[in-house]
Amino acid sequence: MNPDLERLQPYPFQRLASLCQGAEPSPDYSPIKLSIGEPKHETPQFICDALARNLGGLSHYPTTQGSDALRESIAKWLQRRYDAALDARTQILPVNGSREALFAFAQAVVDPNKPAAIVCPNPFYQIYEGAALLAGATPHFLNTLPENRFALDFSQLSESTWANTQLLYLCSPGNPTGRILSIDEWAAVFALSDRYGFIIASDECYSEIYFDEAHPPLGALEAARKLGRSDFRNLVVFSSLSKRSNVPGMRSGFVAGDAAILQKFLLYRTYHGCAMSPAVQSASIAAWQDEAHVQQNRRLYREKFDAVIPLLRNALQTDMPDAGFYLWARTPIDDTEFARLLYRDYNVLVLPGSYLARESGGLNPGSGFIRIALVAPLAECMAAAERICKLCATLGDQH
Repeated sequence: MNPDLERLQPYPFQRLASLCQGAEPSPDYSPIKLSIGEPKHETPQFICDALARNLGGLSHYPTTQGSDALRESIAKWLQRRYDAALDARTQILPVNGSREALFAFAQAVVDPNKPAAIVCPNPFYQIYEGAALLAGATPHFLNTLPENRFALDFSQLSESTWANTQLLYLCSPGNPTGRILSIDEWAAVFALSDRYGFIIASDECYSEIYFDEAHPPLGALEAARKLGRSDFRNLVVFSSLSKRSNVPGMRSGFVAGDAAILQKFLLYRTYHGCAMSPAVQSASIAAWQDEAHVQQNRRLYREKFDAVIPLLRNALQTDMPDAGFYLWARTPIDDTEFARLLYRDYNVLVLPGSYLARESGGLNPGSGFIRIALVAPLAECMAAAERICKLCATLGDQH
C-alpha cells in the first residue's frame, strides 16, 4: 500500500463522532445538526426534471472534456458573473464536484522529482492537506487569525519554502471564516506566483452564497482580469453547483483558467476516469443558465443569519461573515469540550474549530472556535442558537 496513506489524519467528522461517543444527548431536545456544510434547502424542481428528461444519455460513455453545450453554458455564466471571457474549448473542464477536482489537481501538478511544497490557509478544507500528502508534497500552512480579520500573511513562510512551492490552495469565500480576498490580496498572490512559479488553485465553492445582491464576492478570474492577467496564467478556479443550486448529490462543478495547465489536467483526467454522466451534464446546463433559484437560495440564508446572529451575540463572540453559510464563533472554553457539552446537554452538533486546522507556528488557529453551518431550516437554526445561549449561561454560572 502507498505508505503516504498512513500520513492522512482522520477526517473532522470522524473526530467529531469519536468526541461524542459515550455522550448520550439529552432526550429533552430534538437533534439539530449544524456540523456539516451540506445544503439542506430543496433542490429546484427544474433541475430534477432536466436530469430525468436526459436519462437516455446513460447509454453512452461520456467524454472527459464534457459536452460543448455544458462548457459553453459555464463560459456564459463566467462572463455574466465575473465579466471574464474564457474559451469554452480550452479553458473550462467539467468535474464531478470541486472536492474531487481539488484532490486530483495536486496529483497532476506536483513534480515529485524536486522538492515540493503545497501551501494552504489554516484553518482549511482537509482535502488540501490530503491531496498534498498523497502527491508526495509537504503541506505548509498560513495561519489566518482574528487579529487581522483572517487575512493571509505570506511572511509566515520562509523564502526557501516559497521557492519550493508548486501549488497554493486558496479558498474565497473562506471555509470556515467566510472571508473574501480583496483585489490587493490577489495582486500579492499573483506577484508571489510570478516570482516563484507556483500554480494557484482557487476554491470558490461558496462564491454564490452572499448577502448583498448588488455586491457579489470578487472571484480570482475577475481579479486576474482587472489586474491585466486575462490569460489567467498559473491560475485555475474550482467551482461547484452543490451550494449554489442545492444539488450536493449531483456532484457537478467545473475548473477554469490557464489553458496550458488545463490541457495537462485533461490528459490526467482522461486516465483518471472521471467523466461526468451525460444526464448530470444536462441538468448542470439547466442550473448554470438560471439565477432566480440562486437568488432565492441566498434569501433563505440571509434570513437565517439575520435571525441567529443577534441571538448568539448574547453568548458567543461572532460576526457576520463576508459570504458563505458558516459562523466562526469563539468559545468560552476549549472548543472540543464546548462541542461535546452542546451535543450531550442540548443535542446540537457543531464542529470544533481545532479539527479544521493544524498546529503551525506554535499554535492551532482553530482552537477556541466552533464552526456553525446554518444549513438547517430557520426554526432549527434559531432553536440551536437558543440552546447555545443556554449552555453559555450554564458555563458562566460554573465559572
